[in-house]
Amino acid sequence: MIGAIVSLTPFAADQFENARILVVGDLMLDRFRYGSVSRISPEAPVPVLHIIREQKMLGGAGNVLANIVSLGGRAGLIAAIGSDDAGRLCSELIAGKGGDPALLVESPTRPTTLKTRFISGSQQLLRCDEEDSSPLPETLEDRIIAHFDRALGDYDVVALSDYAKGLLTDRVLRHAISRCRDMGKPVIVDPKRRDFSAYAGATVIKPNRSELAAYSGLPCRDLASSATAAALAMETTGAALLLTLSEDGMALFRPGREIAHLHATATEVFDVSGAGDTALAIFCAGIASGLEMEDAALVANAGAGAVVRKLGTATLSGTELAHAVADLADTGKETEQPAPGAICTVEEAVQVVRAWKRDGLRVGFTNGCFDIVHAGHIQILRQARARCDRLVVGLNSDASVSRLKGPTRPVQSEASRAAVLAAMGAVDLVVVFDEDTPHSLIERLLPTDLIKGADYKEDEVVGADIVKSNGGAVHLIALLPGLSTTAAIARVRERQESSAPENV
Repeated sequence: MIGAIVSLTPFAADQFENARILVVGDLMLDRFRYGSVSRISPEAPVPVLHIIREQKMLGGAGNVLANIVSLGGRAGLIAAIGSDDAGRLCSELIAGKGGDPALLVESPTRPTTLKTRFISGSQQLLRCDEEDSSPLPETLEDRIIAHFDRALGDYDVVALSDYAKGLLTDRVLRHAISRCRDMGKPVIVDPKRRDFSAYAGATVIKPNRSELAAYSGLPCRDLASSATAAALAMETTGAALLLTLSEDGMALFRPGREIAHLHATATEVFDVSGAGDTALAIFCAGIASGLEMEDAALVANAGAGAVVRKLGTATLSGTELAHAVADLADTGKETEQPAPGAICTVEEAVQVVRAWKRDGLRVGFTNGCFDIVHAGHIQILRQARARCDRLVVGLNSDASVSRLKGPTRPVQSEASRAAVLAAMGAVDLVVVFDEDTPHSLIERLLPTDLIKGADYKEDEVVGADIVKSNGGAVHLIALLPGLSTTAAIARVRERQESSAPENV
């Protein structure tokens, strides 16, 4: 039978403050390099990415730890690093999250796994991996096992984060699962092996659909066809299965129990990097904090739906997770969000920007009359979008433009100007305002990033003080020379006058 979980007792932001999870698995450093593409290389038919900013964060098993800590829990991480800059940075990042770098095993011969993603706007262009995925040598296995035995007593749940990078060898897996069973501690596995028998004795295994299909050799196109493969995995391993189904949500399979299907909660997928790590972290924290398995799965599903709306290897706070669970529990409170590029009222924009910021997105803001859109406008909008996750454009109304530019302007109505802006891929939201400046609009929206052309100085940018006092940033974008709407309109009128027939 297929059942569905539809409710959960009120979920508090501090629900996981007493959760203690030991994470064992493949650690990596995720590096994101953001920029903009405006041309194709003359050397080859590839885009040229102009790098604007870079982020480095814990990935793989490190991202599981980061999510647990972000949710308010306590986590330790047993993993391997190399004797390199990436390894040293991983150690610093773990210490910064309250983890113990002494649980890391350093290898003089293996590099720290480093994954570099190149991103233009919200589009990932390329990923480069630097790694050694061969199994750990016996000497490093010994140190991993020794760390595990010393640390296990301090934690309630063990998460095995297997990215097939060589740390979770047969010997390490057998030892960890056996020790957990002896001590009555749940062990949750995120698998990458094709043969699930290596995880026999685990409490729960959390594969995705393709991983389950690769293990079983059976089609897992939908929930019904996945059930047979899940039954085979449960028979082989004795574990329950929490199957992630991408756009179809999750399903919890347990021997002798009906299937619990949790439908997907994300209405917009922005980036799936690390979403599986988030789901694993939340599920483990739920079990560690005393939630029943069904409720822990429900919360994990809600969290996964929220984190895919973030850019990069993202985490959730306890407050964000509580909001996601509340939205799931009371869908009647949800309002339909405008589509990307929508034209909104100020009130609608305030609600949308709040939702974006709640999801951890950087919201940029720029403004102007945009009477006749030219290449300079395209440049600033693309550059602005590269500095944030969502871009809101404040557009002067017709009355506002007339006061600023004179009675002959605008030449295009506000409806036409808004429609042009909304059709641009760099623009996520357009808001028409009637004042001469966007000061009050910026006060209402409180964007994280304010973007203007470099013909301004920072202290001349309207709203700069508001954004900076709220922890945001101001960016000044270089303009293309010789481009001006006023000058373009003047040239058109000169040509019209010079070509008009003389009165005789």
